[in-house]
Amino acid sequence: HVQLVESGGGSVQAEGSLRLSCGASGSIYGDACVGWLRQAPGKEREGVAAIDSDGIASYADSVKGRFTVSRDNANNTVNLMMNSLKPEDTAMYYCAADRLHPYCSGGYDHPGYTYWGQGTQVTVS
Repeated sequence: HVQLVESGGGSVQAEGSLRLSCGASGSIYGDACVGWLRQAPGKEREGVAAIDSDGIASYADSVKGRFTVSRDNANNTVNLMMNSLKPEDTAMYYCAADRLHPYCSGGYDHPGYTYWGQGTQVTVS
């Protein structure tokens, strides 16, 4: 049973930075699409970024140029570096993984995630 655990959330002022990390209990990142999604209060969950098994990343337009997703297969983690944060980035952030579709067929908005983390809160003021 694979478990994903996010860390690194917190509160930051606008234009600040945070780095989120997603660790897996099993070694799945080498052959899985891994994504970051977020959900703000009263809004639907939305895809933010995804990285495929070859390390190719895709981003939502709202975060392009500010967020960077990367994978560290040796340490079985996927990171999301968030720079120039805005108040509208405030949300619960989740990482998710899909082993059946390792090339993220849906891009940053990949629909097929089967493993989910519990979420980490990001608040930008």
